[in-house]
Amino acid sequence: MDTEKTFVYLWFSHLLIKMKNTAPIGIFDSGVGGLSVLREIRRQLPAEKLIFLADQGHVPYGPRSLAQVRQFSEEISRYLISQGAKLVVVACNAASAAALHHLRTTFPDTPFVGMEPAVKPAAERTRSGVVGVLATPATFQGKLYASVIERFTRGVTVLQATCPGLVLQIENGDLDGDETRTILEDALRPMLARGIDRVVMGCTHYPFVIPLIEEITGPGVEVIDPAPAVARQVKRVLNTRGLVSTESALGAVHYITSGDPQKLSQLLPRLMGEMCVGRPDVKHLDADFQATP
Repeated sequence: MDTEKTFVYLWFSHLLIKMKNTAPIGIFDSGVGGLSVLREIRRQLPAEKLIFLADQGHVPYGPRSLAQVRQFSEEISRYLISQGAKLVVVACNAASAAALHHLRTTFPDTPFVGMEPAVKPAAERTRSGVVGVLATPATFQGKLYASVIERFTRGVTVLQATCPGLVLQIENGDLDGDETRTILEDALRPMLARGIDRVVMGCTHYPFVIPLIEEITGPGVEVIDPAPAVARQVKRVLNTRGLVSTESALGAVHYITSGDPQKLSQLLPRLMGEMCVGRPDVKHLDADFQATP
């Protein structure tokens, strides 16, 4: 009997571990920007199931108050955890700045990985001693950004630009039009005049316009996208907690929006490229992050 009990215990333990390992990773952003992080997680951890939530009903987060962004982030995280997320990626610089510490305190049993502006590698690699950061106002106002600047940029000049309107241009799928180019030129030309040789993407939307940024800056400026480093951190956390998927097949990706699901569905193939087969189904949530038919 004891042997049978031991067998049953081990069987249930194995089943619980497998259920945790095969649970999805939750990823959220104010809009489509977090897809730049999802792409890298998909490349590095192809077996993981992913749930991506774009809060397009409230995009952009950048001009909003930190308290409001914190509220949205908590409600979204609660929803993703209710859907079984084993780890939540705050794939939004504004939300990370406003809410990452709060989320870890509010949901202590769930690991969170957030965005930190990649100022450190820019400061370490600069030859001119001048680097640029493109981000939204909420990111620049946050304690996280101030801490990064204080810790890693001694002796380095850091220039900042908020690129007003750029997030909405990307949300509308305009990655290389005249208006998008004008926004970027207005941000980058003054930085180039002061000698930047590194420019940091401080908003997860901005990597989608890296080709246009590189056209404007030329080959002498390195554009730094933090998404690969974030994906590596997700992998480290999963490994540390024994949560890496044990599946061999490619993990499913589920897309959710608090905005227009048809609009996101139409935009996904352009933003995700070969990772997006056909036109994916997109689920809609209302403004309170409750599923709707």
